[in-house]
Amino acid sequence: MLLAAGRGERMRPLTQITPKPMLQLAGKPIIQWLIEGLAHVGCRHIVINHAWLGGVVEAGLGLGTQWQISMSYSAEQQALETAGGIAFALPKLGDAPFFVANGDVATDWPMAKIAAILTNWQPRQLAHLVLVPNPAHHQQGDFSLNTAGLVLNQGEVMRTFSGLGIYHPSLFKSIQAGQLARLAPLLRQAIQEQRVTGELYRGFWQDVGTPERLAELNLEFLVRPSHYSNLSASHRPLQPLNWSSKFHE
Repeated sequence: MLLAAGRGERMRPLTQITPKPMLQLAGKPIIQWLIEGLAHVGCRHIVINHAWLGGVVEAGLGLGTQWQISMSYSAEQQALETAGGIAFALPKLGDAPFFVANGDVATDWPMAKIAAILTNWQPRQLAHLVLVPNPAHHQQGDFSLNTAGLVLNQGEVMRTFSGLGIYHPSLFKSIQAGQLARLAPLLRQAIQEQRVTGELYRGFWQDVGTPERLAELNLEFLVRPSHYSNLSASHRPLQPLNWSSKFHE
């Protein structure tokens, strides 16, 4: 699932007529980089939620046939926050753990790791989070990580949640469809119960959250295109990975 329902207040005036995930990054919508990365590692279905200017999202991305995947949309009358949006889309996501990414994140995190994470999923596990070193605009971080790979709410070294995660549907069982709900409280409760694993990724990651950051990143792509070569996924069709077979045996 890719999250595209936010209004993008910090991106104004760019988001007055264009949803933030559809803003151009190196010649294509920000969210398209994520779609291509997922398609490249064998993902065959993506759910995208939207609220603000949702028609622009659907018209711009279509049904996914150009990437040899299928895409469906979860249309929200008003943005339901992250957890509320995911809970609303659960009927489209199935009963196995699923990958979620913020639609305004640019990263070369290796999405092929999703299959390995699912293979090692534990019976009580509710989530797996990708953490990154704290960027300048979020120096306090969000979570910590211990040597056993468990995410902690507090720690000596705090890291930033990247917006990339894998979640079990039961993490959202307390949320009614259509209810506004933030993700952080659910994660913090699951972390307290030691049911969330994580990893630290030190590669390329950028939360494209302001016009300045978007402009800087577009300039970087122009000046040092080879530096971001890993971000661009090949369009060659790959053998689909059976991510969920463990949960449907």
